[in-house]
Amino acid sequence: MFTKRLVGYSIFTLACCVGAQASASLEDTIKAEIQAAKDDFHKVKHQVNDEARQIEAKDHMFKNPTEMAEGHFWDATDLSPELSKHVADQAHLHLMTQKKFPSAQDCSVCHPFHFEGWAASGHAYAQVSPIFNAMQGTFIERTGGTNGDFCIRCHTPVGMTLNEPLFTANENRAPISREGVTCVVCHRLDEEYGRVSGRFPMKEGPIYDEMYGPLGNEVIKEVIARYYVSPSPDVNPGAEQIHKGTEKVSVFQKPVFCGMCHDVNSQNGFRLETAYTQFLNSPAAEKGQTCQDCHMSKTPGQPLSGYHHGPVAEIGGQPTPNQRLTDHSFHGPDYSIIHAGVYPHSVEGPAIAPFPEWFNFDYAAGWGSAKFELEKAGSTDFPQFWRDRKLRIRARIFIDNQIKRMETFNVGRLQLLRRGYQFRSFELTQNNDEGIEFDLTIQNGTDGHAVPTGFDAERVVFVQVTVTDKEGTVVFQSGDRDPNGDLRDDLSRYVHNGEVPYDEFLMSLQSDFLALNLRGGQRPEILTVDYSGTPQPFIRPNTASSLLVGHPPDTRKAVNSLPPNGSRTGTYKVRQDQLTGKGPYMVNIKFISQMMPVHLVWDVSGVGFDYGLSAKQIGERLVGGALTLWEHNIVLDAPTAHIDLRPTEEEIVTTDKDPYAQNRWYTYIQSLLHRK
Repeated sequence: MFTKRLVGYSIFTLACCVGAQASASLEDTIKAEIQAAKDDFHKVKHQVNDEARQIEAKDHMFKNPTEMAEGHFWDATDLSPELSKHVADQAHLHLMTQKKFPSAQDCSVCHPFHFEGWAASGHAYAQVSPIFNAMQGTFIERTGGTNGDFCIRCHTPVGMTLNEPLFTANENRAPISREGVTCVVCHRLDEEYGRVSGRFPMKEGPIYDEMYGPLGNEVIKEVIARYYVSPSPDVNPGAEQIHKGTEKVSVFQKPVFCGMCHDVNSQNGFRLETAYTQFLNSPAAEKGQTCQDCHMSKTPGQPLSGYHHGPVAEIGGQPTPNQRLTDHSFHGPDYSIIHAGVYPHSVEGPAIAPFPEWFNFDYAAGWGSAKFELEKAGSTDFPQFWRDRKLRIRARIFIDNQIKRMETFNVGRLQLLRRGYQFRSFELTQNNDEGIEFDLTIQNGTDGHAVPTGFDAERVVFVQVTVTDKEGTVVFQSGDRDPNGDLRDDLSRYVHNGEVPYDEFLMSLQSDFLALNLRGGQRPEILTVDYSGTPQPFIRPNTASSLLVGHPPDTRKAVNSLPPNGSRTGTYKVRQDQLTGKGPYMVNIKFISQMMPVHLVWDVSGVGFDYGLSAKQIGERLVGGALTLWEHNIVLDAPTAHIDLRPTEEEIVTTDKDPYAQNRWYTYIQSLLHRK
């Protein structure tokens, strides 16, 4: 018995040693693969934007970064038949579309600063948004198709020019269509069209054709003369492709250029969005400022910060002479709720995996990380495409970089929103055993337009107030959410069903669409689509003059936005029966901005959501992405008090993120901007 045990123990010991050696060997292998993948990734990255890179000869000019990324990643991964077919299909589609409209990826070769800003912007997100796609489908369904391209022509102008379907999954669209408001949407316009709700033509042509913008033709002529480039297919074949000219068009520096899309009248005359109209009547317009001065300046939302000055392009690794450099980030209230593999837009992402395959890559579970690959990969049933460990590791490194890019972008988004939404003052008027009462004043810190603006009936901006006693017990709340994640207002389904009380103290800046019903009253509606009793819905002409009444007679909007420099005061009252007698009490106030309300998700869910997302997932991501712009804790230790809450410029721009440390372009770009 002893001998058997000894042999068994020895075998067990040997097995442990072998197992430990195998585990250590696997760990070393994975670490080596991760390091190799990082080296490959950084090699591609720095080959595009490393200022110190030396060019040995003209015929060694660097390739398009798409080609470089594809070469690195595809050489390291065996192509499956499915991927091979996708590569061929995408290449064919790219050849078809680039003859008409160059992609932003093509532009990124020479314009890394502009591409990096645009890639995470609201313009770049316009078409890939699953909520927008469902809204478009809902409008089509409820109007029997008579809504046409009214919404989507602003969100993917290229896609509509290519006669793509009005409603389909984004994987069915051309890659450039998924780019939304991409480079050519603006820079292939040579005329002023005014307030046309996104209805304007873009000039078609390959990358060699002229582009239009605020700058003249002098620099591009110098580039063609000095560099080994190809301004047309038959000139220097194989060299870096550039456009042969840049025509200066004055409208690029005028507010009306933005007004072509950002002032929207629906078919029945309803004023859906009025950002441009608001600007025309603002103090900023009276001072001679423009939309571009705020939204393309050095500091988001600060016209006095001026513009960057630096190289507008980088040709063959060499920057062009310094000129005015505009920021194309266009920070705003939108944020991404889709997979980091496809957004922000990138050069590397499509080289690693086809668009639809990214949604099967579970980076939240840790795929591609050393810990996951060592401990959990063996028990995970991967989709066919992601069974290659090296591919998962490359995808993981790329995803981590994508997340850092979004963190950088969100710094500017926070700074911009902080300018528009600010606390002004807190006024304590009663604080005794009979109750607590205080006034809270908020203000629009900008003078260019109302906040929120644009699609203001679907922007959730509100004040959350929580009063607690000294033990932390909540005695009062306003601005809290129902179980769906909605505020407790008229559009909350829980409030409508009597399951939670209406928030009578809610200070919300979300506007309301109101529709006239048959009995002469009005009811709130989420989308401005007429209800019809006929089998075939139709957007019908009004039966009365919109001109005489100033709005469609059956629909209006109750605007709750703050006008330029405007303010609003909310009064909050804590009743005597709500007090616990355990003072002093503390008031926590938050100013919160959220992209869209959860009830909108429910309203458009009938047509389904792109990327396999459920309404619950989208609602959770909307709430999870909400930004707390300002937060204050105020201890009520006096019978009355007045506190000035207006932020300083330093408080507006100070965040816990360093934008330059997080982003792969910024260090290089900043070195160019500050070059003497």
